[in-house]
Amino acid sequence: MCLLSRTEHCRVGSVEPSRRAGSPPPPCWQHCSRCIPGFHRRRGSAPRAPREAETPRDGGSGGAAAAVSAVREETGGDGRRREERGSAASAASCLLLRGEEAAMHPVFQSSRRDFTFGPWKLSAARTHIMKSAQAERLADELHMPSVPEMMFGDNVLRIQHDDGFGIEFNATDALKCVNNCQGMIKVACAEEWQESRSETEHSKEVVKPYDWTYTTDYKGTLLGDTATLKVVPTTEHINTEKLKAREQIMFFEEVLLFEDELHDHGVSSLSVKVRVMPSSFFVLLRFFLRVDGVLIRMNDTRLHHEVDKTYMLREYTSRESKISSLKSVPPSLFTEPNEISQYLPIKETICEKLEFPEKLEPKPETSLESTCAKSK
Repeated sequence: MCLLSRTEHCRVGSVEPSRRAGSPPPPCWQHCSRCIPGFHRRRGSAPRAPREAETPRDGGSGGAAAAVSAVREETGGDGRRREERGSAASAASCLLLRGEEAAMHPVFQSSRRDFTFGPWKLSAARTHIMKSAQAERLADELHMPSVPEMMFGDNVLRIQHDDGFGIEFNATDALKCVNNCQGMIKVACAEEWQESRSETEHSKEVVKPYDWTYTTDYKGTLLGDTATLKVVPTTEHINTEKLKAREQIMFFEEVLLFEDELHDHGVSSLSVKVRVMPSSFFVLLRFFLRVDGVLIRMNDTRLHHEVDKTYMLREYTSRESKISSLKSVPPSLFTEPNEISQYLPIKETICEKLEFPEKLEPKPETSLESTCAKSK
């Protein structure tokens, strides 16, 4: 039997009583295996397997009846025994409530993982969201009204050679590649909103150009004190068939750089993944944009290095489609980047070789270059 009373269940916030006894639960709810009939759990969390005493016997109500019978057998009509059990139940209820609250508000812990792959060192750092004061300073530096609401300024994926050259992916350099000179994308309700406010004074104010979708063609930041990778255009593409081969994954990590819900009009996010196999390592940097009722855009940067090569292959692909052109696509796929990508036509492709330096010659200044594809 559940140790939480009806009032305590409502206070936890994850369980809510049904309207009346015997009424069927809404389709988006499931029975809570700890509760008496009439309670359901939100968000469809999988119920635990019932105990032997909770197994339904007569029409599904035998679980609660068996639990009550077990309590009566234990008490044996002794009021003092019942009182002791009630105290134990109250204590267990408090502990359970604290556990529920802790689960609802988990404590985030920063993490950093390092992996050595031959002469390469891969580092992935995940930390807290940037504080508001820091975000405001960064927005001023980037000449933006604001940065994404979930800005992970210290999150980074870095791949560096023993000789110092390499490449990293971070959110700050990605935002430097946002083009604020392009025309702004309007949400689906923008025209109606503008018409309803055409007579107000605010509609006459001049708005500074600002890409509120944070669209970026960022492809990584080159690293190096005495030497850097040399970027050379190429027609060679990444061999996807090699990547499909079954190989042991020695290291994998995913780092979120920023995310914004666009004032509840969609989502804009940038994340990077890396996986290391015995023969190579592969990186996918993905910018994903969905403006509800307007468009879907995806900018992917893939980076592949094989151990027997003296270069990396970098392939940048930009895809985009209006929602009106995706009428034959199930809307459920609009929120799944891996699934929707095949329906988005390619707008731009850039293939490059990142060649290793032949000689490590000293340079007067440290080279830290943010590489951004030039918009056509």
